[in-house]
Amino acid sequence: MDLQYFEQWVLKEFGINLSAYKSNQLHRRILSLMSRVGVNSVDEYIALLKKDEAQRKKFLDFITINVSEFFRNPEIFDELSEKIKSELIPNNKNLKVWSAACSIGAEPYSIGMILDNLCPTGRHKIIATDIDNTILERAKKGEYVASEVKNVKNEYLNKYFKIDGDKYLVDTKIKSMVTFKKHDLILERYENDFDLIVCRNVVIYFNQDVKDAIYKRFSSSLKKGGLLFVGATESIYNYRDYGFEKASTFIYRKL
Repeated sequence: MDLQYFEQWVLKEFGINLSAYKSNQLHRRILSLMSRVGVNSVDEYIALLKKDEAQRKKFLDFITINVSEFFRNPEIFDELSEKIKSELIPNNKNLKVWSAACSIGAEPYSIGMILDNLCPTGRHKIIATDIDNTILERAKKGEYVASEVKNVKNEYLNKYFKIDGDKYLVDTKIKSMVTFKKHDLILERYENDFDLIVCRNVVIYFNQDVKDAIYKRFSSSLKKGGLLFVGATESIYNYRDYGFEKASTFIYRKL
């Protein structure tokens, strides 16, 4: 099956560079999705994606790995909170944060709650980006279900959410801190002067050359002393190559 041809079509059609992903994992995901919708060839699948908007959305959601929840790995978020309190806020009461590959918005809103709790008078700015427009529209709404907020402390649940039936609605103050934008980590330029970059459970899917490029660009985008927060399966072993030192298990500080 000519998955290379399919990758070229996806790049042209959606602007998503699938060659950046680890090929074995990616091909398994594509073949699994094709099997689920009952198509037997790349040409059949392309024809389906061209004519069926719902299948296009399903493909983009599946391939861009939109799995997220508030305070994923809570103990690691506790470490981040401590670093923000001890290292970032003493130097700057108005933090600039980038939540990259933000998915449904749980991560940037989690950061917003931490910042508001630690420094409520600060004018913090959180830029949250993702490649998937559909998921960004959902993130902007700030509406979640119980399983997505299961790691939120009661103190934060009471302070930062309004419960409406079976939905948990993010407080307007936290929502106002976050600006959502479409952005491709591989193909598009990065902003600069961030105090904190959060990018978790995404880079692990990319091949090594792409990982290297992303970490170098993250480093360039951070202020000196700024922090990079990665996922619980994403330890960066050659962090010095990118101009980082280790601040904690999954937190790196720009030198």
